Amino acid sequence: MTQDVSTKITADKLDAMFKMQEDFMLRLRDTHEAFPRSWPFDLLKKQSQLDVKECAFNSVEELFEAVKELKNAKKHRLTDVSEFDREHFVEECVDAFKYFLELLIFVGVDADEFFKAYSKKDVVINRRLDEGY
Repeated sequence: MTQDVSTKITADKLDAMFKMQEDFMLRLRDTHEAFPRSWPFDLLKKQSQLDVKECAFNSVEELFEAVKELKNAKKHRLTDVSEFDREHFVEECVDAFKYFLELLIFVGVDADEFFKAYSKKDVVINRRLDEGY
């Protein structure tokens, strides 16, 4: 059985994250010629799709950097590594999330739309579990 999650729980933090990312993007736009000049993108245009694809790949690249911190994740490894740089792992996850937020902003998705879509999908996946998916 799923719980009904109130949008008030995290909306303020999510809103703040979207705002911080867009503020950073505006700074990049004003200081780096190669950064897109405006958004949201028209996703019917080839360049817009290329820019979104590049942003998604940048996010995935940062996730791979985070995963490199998982030294015991090699199935063939016989010894355990006793260190884990949690701070670096989290930092790389933040980098990945920042690119993901950038992608959402580029396509015109705001915190409210994303939270609604997330909540809707949460209901779906929990229903699947309830129904023996």
